[in-house]
Amino acid sequence: MAKIQKNTFIEIKDLHAKTGEVNILEGVNLSISQGEVHAIMGPNGSGKSTLSKVIAGHPAYEVTKGNIFFKNNDIAHITPEDRAKLGIFLAFQYPVEIPGVNNIDFLRIAYNSKQEYLGSKTLDPLEFFEFISKKLDIIGMSSSFLSRNVNEGFSGGEKKRNEILQMAVLEPAFSILDETDSGLDIDALKNVANNINLLKNTDSSILLITHYQRLLDYVKPDFIHIMIDGKIIKTGDYSLALHLEQYGYDSLLTT
Repeated sequence: MAKIQKNTFIEIKDLHAKTGEVNILEGVNLSISQGEVHAIMGPNGSGKSTLSKVIAGHPAYEVTKGNIFFKNNDIAHITPEDRAKLGIFLAFQYPVEIPGVNNIDFLRIAYNSKQEYLGSKTLDPLEFFEFISKKLDIIGMSSSFLSRNVNEGFSGGEKKRNEILQMAVLEPAFSILDETDSGLDIDALKNVANNINLLKNTDSSILLITHYQRLLDYVKPDFIHIMIDGKIIKTGDYSLALHLEQYGYDSLLTT
């Protein structure tokens, strides 16, 4: 199995992917190292969300060419469950509701499943309640979330905060946040962004996928990548987001 440099968490090489007969990713190359925050921006239909789902292993998408290396191993064809247990986390643009399953049971089962896979200690219900209570304190969420069914009847902001709670509990090595800012008012956006900043650390990496600069005003990325037509066409620092805000994506097609 091919290897990559030690501190690189994710290395995507010439990645092509399709859903059905439709090709969407047309040769994506991306490298994200430990402790870094990256952002991908692009217009609708550029392949941003598809990339996030392909990395996570969504079964609706087929990798037709290229590699996805995570912690030195090519994961392009392993199950989404194993990718999650290895430490890949995807916060969905549109989190789904799971009627009849309350948050604390869902989170404990997910946490223990990962722990078992890694050969680490699992937690019984009382131990897990103590563990998750500390996480709630860190991100400023009410314990009332725990007894509610997963995302059922949640507002848009509550769903996004619930995704951040999942991220806090699972402590992933690599988190993909797919348009976490979508549908949030300014107060909810600031809350979610603040929690992302609280969960950032030097041992893990984050990929933000967004249309707009506003999230990046609060969560400053180390690198910004522009995706158009299934490829990353430009990489830069935060100033690239400011350029897009002023001139739009068309300006990059002529530079």
